[in-house]
Amino acid sequence: MRSIIGSERDMDKNFEENLEQDSKEENDAHASLYQESLAMRKRLGGVLEVASKIRLRTIHDLSVAYTPGVAEPCRKISANSDLAYFYTLKKNTVAVVTDGSAVLGLGNIGPYAALPVMEGKAIIFKEFACIDAFPICLDTQDIEEVIKAVKYIAPSFGGINLEDISAPRCFEIEARLREELDLPVIHDDQHGTAIVVFAGLLNSLKIVNKELSKLKIVISGIGAAGVAIFRFLVRAGADPAKILLSDSRGLLYEGREEGMNPVKEEISRLTNPEKLKGGLKNALSDADLFIGVSVGRIVTEDMVRSMAKDAIVMAMANPIPEIMPDAAKRAGARIVATGRSDFPNQLNNCLSFPGLFKGALSTCARKITPEMEMAAAYALAEVVTINELSEDHVIPDPLDKHVVLAVAKAVAGASVESCAARNSLENSA
Repeated sequence: MRSIIGSERDMDKNFEENLEQDSKEENDAHASLYQESLAMRKRLGGVLEVASKIRLRTIHDLSVAYTPGVAEPCRKISANSDLAYFYTLKKNTVAVVTDGSAVLGLGNIGPYAALPVMEGKAIIFKEFACIDAFPICLDTQDIEEVIKAVKYIAPSFGGINLEDISAPRCFEIEARLREELDLPVIHDDQHGTAIVVFAGLLNSLKIVNKELSKLKIVISGIGAAGVAIFRFLVRAGADPAKILLSDSRGLLYEGREEGMNPVKEEISRLTNPEKLKGGLKNALSDADLFIGVSVGRIVTEDMVRSMAKDAIVMAMANPIPEIMPDAAKRAGARIVATGRSDFPNQLNNCLSFPGLFKGALSTCARKITPEMEMAAAYALAEVVTINELSEDHVIPDPLDKHVVLAVAKAVAGASVESCAARNSLENSA
């Protein structure tokens, strides 16, 4: 017990040292980008604006767009609230909601500082999927108040994209909103990440010729992304008993006392039946797949060398991954993916959420179902054809124009099949 506690303390210290070092290197490497970003936002006053779809050139134009003409759609919607999807912006509008508690890798920096990130997310929606998205930064981190605020603004939107909300609070907020609202709600840090990871894994398995159900998997990070990835993999057919999860306190196992919460307690009962303790060094021996959604520099080349033949490494900590892709390759990993744009196989959430919402909104969906998420992952994987597939190309490029349409089509179909889609509103309009 003494050695385990000591190793956990060492891990905490290493986590803190790595974060400090990563921050310094990030500042050095990205200094020019930071200055350009500041200058652009100062010059433009942010990166987002509201645009009108019509021009008000005459009194008649004004009368049709506003009063008295606007009274008729109001009467129609009053009689059937679903007609808001037909007569207003609702069908193609998403709220990007945060409380500023877990912004990028910057932590709990609050709603004002989170606004530039939410603006950026909104322009990705617009540029990639032609969806109108609006940043909503809430000045509260109380779970009940966040839920109330989102419910109060929901009538204006066709979907809710929760963003940068810390774990484990994000799990309850999303679960409650999914239950209490009649429209799609997704915490992108969870499900968007899981969809992209699984799509990359599907193609990787074609190359290494392994079966998902037989994989020994190690996940570093048991926050929003790590938990969602675990749940997604199990739903897809992975054996939970063959999955090991680790955080700053070490490996998760039933009966662990430090750093636990209800979500970790739930997962601990499904995984690590042998109650293996310690850190990633113990876990990675003979592992087929490593998924990192934690912090940089916690995986060594020796750890990768200890993995199984044809190992897959998905090291997604940003800006410094758990192990640098070239180091993982040098250590023998067959396929390496990362969150960075300067290496092959970038696992970027923008590959999933624009198409996922476009498909859901196209059917005026009441919710995002597991079937819709799974359809998104398979469609994303299939964008990479068999002829294009290689160790350095298991996931489409984030700017690939085929991605959104392929994902949206699959999600729309799954929306109808899983009974999430609303019935056609045309006859009621």
